[in-house]
Amino acid sequence: MATTEITHGGSSGDPAFQVEEHGIDFIPESERWATAKNIAGMWAGSAINVEYFIYGALLMGFGFSFYTALSLIVIGNLSFFFLGLASLQGPETGTTAFTISRAPFGTQGSRIVAFFNWITQLGFETEGLILIVGAAAVLFKMGGVSINKAETVVLIIVAAAIQALMPYFGHATMVKVLKTLIIPFGLIFAVLAFYDFKHGSASFKGPFATNWELYTAGLAFVFALSGLGWTECGNDYTRYVPRDVKKGELVGWLFLATAVPEILMMILGALTYTFVSSSNQVMEWNSANPFTALYSQHLIPSWFLAIFLVFAIVQLFGINSLDLYSSGVSLQAMGLKLKRYQAVVLDSAIACLLTIYATFQSTFSLYMKEFVGVIIVWIAPWLGIFLMDWVLRKFRYNAAELQRRDSGSIYFVGRSGVNWNGIIAFAVGVVSATLCFSKAPPPVNFPFHWMTPISNHYGAACAGNLVKGVCSAGWYGGADFSVPVGIIMGALVYFILEKATGHVSRQVERQNELETSK
Repeated sequence: MATTEITHGGSSGDPAFQVEEHGIDFIPESERWATAKNIAGMWAGSAINVEYFIYGALLMGFGFSFYTALSLIVIGNLSFFFLGLASLQGPETGTTAFTISRAPFGTQGSRIVAFFNWITQLGFETEGLILIVGAAAVLFKMGGVSINKAETVVLIIVAAAIQALMPYFGHATMVKVLKTLIIPFGLIFAVLAFYDFKHGSASFKGPFATNWELYTAGLAFVFALSGLGWTECGNDYTRYVPRDVKKGELVGWLFLATAVPEILMMILGALTYTFVSSSNQVMEWNSANPFTALYSQHLIPSWFLAIFLVFAIVQLFGINSLDLYSSGVSLQAMGLKLKRYQAVVLDSAIACLLTIYATFQSTFSLYMKEFVGVIIVWIAPWLGIFLMDWVLRKFRYNAAELQRRDSGSIYFVGRSGVNWNGIIAFAVGVVSATLCFSKAPPPVNFPFHWMTPISNHYGAACAGNLVKGVCSAGWYGGADFSVPVGIIMGALVYFILEKATGHVSRQVERQNELETSK
């Protein structure tokens, strides 16, 4: 295994810089070339990322003081522990997250949740393309060249074509490239940290008084864009890890490789905001291109800003490769008869069209706040159900049966192949998360200053107590409980329904019979 890793970062079945033939099919033990450290290196390469720098600045735009934002960044990134837990099934099954989801949702029912994941990955791909084109536009502006709308569209098309290259080649290529990027990008952000510590202010005070409404909305924002937002992708990469990997080692390495660098990146973004926060710059952070805020400041020298933006573009292509890879296998899990690399090309074309629309029809901050809501209301309940099902099965699956789509599979429930226990629990979780979601962070002109029934204690308290878009009616006013409620309700309802129907226990018995008969 060591020789293979040094030679090309993959096995003879998955060499780097050759098109990976595997889709959602089973990865044999002979091709399980990766270790916990390999996968952690890939994730670390994606976590030392300019996106998280931007998230830190956008978080400050909610109106927080620096220390309040710091607490949100640290607490929110603890959610990467969930990524570790949601990556433990890949080594057991040798397949992707939404093929494994055939267990709790049924062979046919899993297509529904795979669709939700496909939409989510498209959203992340669009976000990355928006930032890539934004960084390129600022570089052109620094060179004295302004680009019009038609030229912006051309940039988007070119960027969409380039971003498809790495996920087109596949898993081993992404691991090798992202691990290679760790050191150069670490050095770039170390230089940025120098300017942040020189000019930033930890005593920065936001324009709004922090209450539970604002604090929990910020926490939900960080949860969704850190560990929670990656849980549905974890097994897509750990399926190349041998089955006998130590679970604690895998979770530990993944947490260390993701939570620590993302905390640092978001802190740098928050610190940068403290000295790039004039009224005009705040508007630029919240504009269609947040990089324009860096262009208008004068404390970070232009020579370094140019280097930073060039590296940011390269890095954003790297992070988008993870999203494209997962969206491609999600299309396969939905039942589309496409090769994995064909799905990548299709997704990149769709993301291109979405980026063109989003670039001219929205602001980046508004896009992200809307997108966070989409992430939370389905991923939280899916995660709760997925992990509860794993526990009920005593952490075991039958890999061969997961690959079957016919009615003979032990995961084909009833006549339809839909496990209604999972679907009902998912629907209850989505509704519960939505009811507890507060879409009310600043800026004041954010168009969804309404409070959902649960999040504002049934509405009466906040109706006439909005001050600059922030509810002032006590600790519960507008508070966002969407993430914990979505996870808990999804898991709880699934547990109750499974105990009532016994689907999982019968599948476990059948699984044991199949293993005994071998």
